[in-house]
Parts: sequence; C-alpha cells; structure tokens
Amino acid sequence: MDKKYEALFTPWKIGNVEIKNRIVMCPMGGTSLFGWFELTGCHFDKEAAKLFLERANNNVGLIIPGIAPLRDTFWGKWLWQNPKMFDELKEFMDEIHKTGAKLFIQLTAGMGRSWAITELIAPIHKNKFTRAIIKPIIDTSHELASPSPQPSRWAHDIECPEMTVKQIKEIIEAFAKTAKLCKEAGVDGVEVHAVHEGYLLDQFSIEFFNKRTDEYGGSFENRYRFAAEVVKAIKEECGNDFPVSLRYSVESKMKGFCEGAIPGEDYTEVGRNMEESEKAAKYLQDAGYDMLNADNGTYDSWYWAHPPMYMPENCNLEDVAHIKKFVDIPVVCAGRMDAEVGAKAVEEGKIDGVGVARQFLVDPEWITKLIEDRIEDIKPCICCHSGCFNFSSSKGHANTQDLTDTMGLSRCALNPQTMQSKKYYIAPAKKQKKIAIIGGGIGGMEAAIVSAKRGHKVILYEKTDKLGGVFIAAAAPSFKEKDRALISWYIRELSKYPIEINLNTEIKDVKTLDADEIIIATGAVAKKVPLKGAENTIEAIDYLLKNKTVGENVVVIGGGLTGCEIAYDLYLNGKKPVIVEMQDDLIVTKGVCLANTSFLRDFFKTNNVPVYLETGVTEIKENCVTVKDKDGNLLDIPADSVIMSVGYNPAPLTKKSRHVHIIGDASKVGNLRTVIWQAWDVATKL
Repeated sequence: MDKKYEALFTPWKIGNVEIKNRIVMCPMGGTSLFGWFELTGCHFDKEAAKLFLERANNNVGLIIPGIAPLRDTFWGKWLWQNPKMFDELKEFMDEIHKTGAKLFIQLTAGMGRSWAITELIAPIHKNKFTRAIIKPIIDTSHELASPSPQPSRWAHDIECPEMTVKQIKEIIEAFAKTAKLCKEAGVDGVEVHAVHEGYLLDQFSIEFFNKRTDEYGGSFENRYRFAAEVVKAIKEECGNDFPVSLRYSVESKMKGFCEGAIPGEDYTEVGRNMEESEKAAKYLQDAGYDMLNADNGTYDSWYWAHPPMYMPENCNLEDVAHIKKFVDIPVVCAGRMDAEVGAKAVEEGKIDGVGVARQFLVDPEWITKLIEDRIEDIKPCICCHSGCFNFSSSKGHANTQDLTDTMGLSRCALNPQTMQSKKYYIAPAKKQKKIAIIGGGIGGMEAAIVSAKRGHKVILYEKTDKLGGVFIAAAAPSFKEKDRALISWYIRELSKYPIEINLNTEIKDVKTLDADEIIIATGAVAKKVPLKGAENTIEAIDYLLKNKTVGENVVVIGGGLTGCEIAYDLYLNGKKPVIVEMQDDLIVTKGVCLANTSFLRDFFKTNNVPVYLETGVTEIKENCVTVKDKDGNLLDIPADSVIMSVGYNPAPLTKKSRHVHIIGDASKVGNLRTVIWQAWDVATKL
C-alpha cells in the first residue's frame, strides 16, 4: 500500500468501541437492514445484509446502513414491535464481527417536509376522502408531519401538518426502545438521523422551518431539544457506554425555500450558519452524542449532501474540519471524499474518519484494491445518482421517480449486481458460443466483459479508432473527470479477458459475421430539427469533442441534461451561454436526481445565465436566433454560435431477431444505467 494512505488504516474509537480503520461506509437510503418501502412491512433485509457482508470482507472499518424508519411507512408498525427481525439481526452481527468490521444502525425520526412524496401519492393525499381511505396502509399526514405547517419540498401545493407533542414523545420513546433491541442484537452503536440534510430533526433545529411557540420552538435550546432528548433517552435505556452517532450538517447552505447556495457564492444563510453550528455541535456533544457524521446541506441545497459531478471533490471537508475544533468527540466527513485527501486530513487531525458512500455501490472491493496498490482497478463512481437515488422533480411536479426505483434505492447504474444479486449474477455458460458485438461504447464493452466472464468467445467491432463511443463526448467537459476514468477502467478491464477487439472496423451487414449470437450496441444519432438555418448549428457532440469552435455568445437549443451540461461547460470556459427550452423547466426527464438538476438550475440562476422556458425556436439567422414564447411574442437572441441539443434517435444496424440482440441507445435512448443493465439482461442469458 502506498504510504500516503497509511493514516486511513489506523485504529480509532467511538466511545469505547474501537474501529480498525478510518473508512466509514456512510448510510444510503435503500440499504436498511430492516427493509425499504415494501408493502409487506419491516423485515430483515437479506439483500442488504449480503451487500454489507461483502464490503465487511473487503476491509471497511465501520458500516452504517441506510435509514431505518422507527415507524414503518406502510401499516404504521413500530420497529421495536418486531422482535423476530432483531433475532435475525443478531445472527448477522456475528458474521460481521468475524470480519473485524463494526456496524451502527441508523434510526430516523422521519422526513417531514422533505418526505419525497411521489406523483402517484400526492393527489391521493390532497383529497381528504382518499387520504382517509389509505390511512391504515400509509398515513401520509404522519409522514409529512413537520415542526410547523409549511409547503412540502417536493409538492409545493401540499401543506405539511404540524407535528404534535404526543408524536414527538412517541418518536423519542421509539428511539430508546429500538436502540435497546439493537444493542441486545450485538449492534456496536446507533446513529440518530438526523440534524442533517433538512430531515425532521434538522427542521426542528432550524428557525427557518420551525415556527413553533412551545418547548420545541423559538430559542436555540428549544429548537435542538428534540435531538437532545433523543440521545438522552437512548443513553438512559442502553447505558452511557453504548455509542450514539449523529448525522449532522455543519451548514444548511440555503438562500431560501428550495434555493441552495453554490460553492464559493457570497450569500446570506437562512438555515444553520457556521456561528450557530459551532454552538450546536458542542451542545449536541454535551447532550450525549459520541460522534458527528458530518457534511453540509438540506434538500433545498441537496447537492451538498449528495454531490453530483459538478460539485468539487471533498466539498465539505473545510467546513467539517472547522467544526471539529469545537468538539471533543470524533468527527467524520463525507461528500465526494478522495482517499488521498481524506488520509491527509486524518493524519493532520482535521477529521477522524473518512465517510464514503456510493463508491461502495460501484465497487465493493475498492478498499482491498487500494491496500493492494491496484488503484487503476477501482471502478469509479461517476456521481450520476441514476441507479442509487434518482428522486427527480421539476416545476409543478412532485417526485417523478418510477415506483420500481422508489422501492429499490441504492442500486447502481454501473454495477447491476448491487442490491440485485438474485437478478444479476455471472453463471458459466452451458455452451460456449461465438458472440459478435457491434459497437465499442459502454454498452458494447460491458456486454463483452460479461460474455467473456461467462466463458464465451467474444469479438468486438468498433468503427472508429478508439473505444468509448458517445461517452467520449459526454466525458469531455472538465467536470467529468470520473467519466474519463471510467472509460479508462473499461479499456483496462477488457484487456484481462481473451476478447478480440477490432478497431476501425465498420460492420454494415450482420450477415457477414461468423457468430452464434450478435449484440448490436451502435447507439443513437442526433435528432434533426426542420428549422430554417439549422444547417448553421453545431451538434452537441461536435462541440463536446471540440470538432468545432464557438464564439462568445452561444445559444444552446434544448434544456435537457446534455444541453444544460453544455451551457455549464460554456460558462466555465468564459463563454456567455443562453438556454432555450420548450418545456416549463430545465431537465424535466424522469430519473435524473434532483441533487443534480437543482445544482444546474441554481447555478444558472445565481450566475444570471439567461434561460428561456416554454419558448420555441423559429429561425436561426447569421447573428441571432429568433424565438417565440408561450404568448406568441417573437424575440431575437444575439448568437455568435448555436449548439443543437434536442435529443437522439436510436440507430440500430438491423432489426432484432432470435440471434440478434439490440441494447442501449440503439434500442431505446436512455442513460448509462439503461445501457449497462440492458447489456447484462442480454449477456447473462446467452
């Protein structure tokens, strides 16, 4: 192991519990050991247990599974009312401890106004009659209950009810009873969720959300009372030697309702600022908490707690390191943490542990590879959130995430086996076949690797001189360093298997191929818009690959994800972008996480990037673009260059048949997740 990482592999203590190294697997929604959003109710989740045991066997120091609601979302049963589940947990903890890892269970008071109410549930809640009918199954008013009446973060036309003191006391009691059962099951500690990310306890602590006039609102002590009473109740039930961690946001990074602060921005904090945080951290420590598991942000500034690729690496480290000066308990920092930077921060005493989350979903062996000096073999997380947490929302819409995704969080776009081991696994082929794969993009490379692992003879054809396909263009902007690393990872991975790779080889007729099975992974082509002057525009891919240069004033036609990323890249490169979009918001596509989309929306707003919504283009002229708004008004927007980003059409080489399989964008335009998962859907069955 490289010496620069050695500080990560020193022991430390949380209370009296010793952790073998400084790497903490942070909690992620969907990885709860007590199940997640299933109609069948709370149960011991064997899929999550398998995930954690594999990571424990690969040298993680401390594991904190995803949130376990104290009260089941469906049917309203309390966790502590299910003793059988804790019996199974005890058996699992015995296996975890054999690996040398430790595990804390994260328990949540709830989400309040941050509960990601879906497009399916929102209209049911709005109607008093339907809300009453479904209450025995799912009590939406309980799930939405907040410190004070206020709009939902996800459905602004829904007012969240005020939580009663009786409900608060029930939650505190449930924390204590559940923590005791966890302790009896051999769990090493619990984590309280959370004075963090704008969840329920955080809403109580922040004056912007909490307008109560009773003992849980008003003064600093009253606003933090709920969180303080929780840890005191746990300690009373479990003893002072049972560690209790707190998920904690140092600063809220909020400018207002649903409006976050961009890194480096000069703004007025409406949530918890650093001055209050210094006081709060000490107050919560004195209340009994044994560790702060820290980052920044709320759901209004979600990109701090769930950093997309646009956020800088180690984005929370400076603030978390600052807050450590005000407490005597260990402090963990999370948020796009780089192992080398984290190790240095630990060595310098700035933090005690390095929190890592989604990298564990992509590559369960990444710590082992780091120890063995196989850094290049670590498959990188690209911060896309499209498999693990694709809660999506746009103007006038609640959470538009598909129900199947809501019920199956913490899967991975790049690793289909994560939390889906029963569906996606590598089994030796019953009969070795010759498989031809046409297209050397991500889908083609993934299909080649899976097929080769199963024992097939694989021949890959790529018409250009390099592998990567359209993802080469997608990975071109400066903020896509992880995407570029992913392409490099694929090329190295291919070299480990006897795969024949033919570059500069275009296949025009599949009948010329000597193969038992053919996989078409030829991607998609840009849509053509019948606009006057369209021939003078630049295709998105040509811009990204720098095949064509642009002037200072650039109009981007299309405010989807690609168009917005291009506008962001233009701004970073000193250009003056303008976005024209026919929809009523930017990036209205389902499955793109709100953490990602809200960063781009906030960035454009903060930096005064002109965005024309509900606006269509009528003509592209030599020095301007003529657009028409929803009221029929015409406007000329000055433009030195115009970039067209209006989507793609599938470009399969041929039709699907018994032995011809079409995957990825060649089948249906999607994202990296659909490309990779489809590659597995086909390659695991041949």
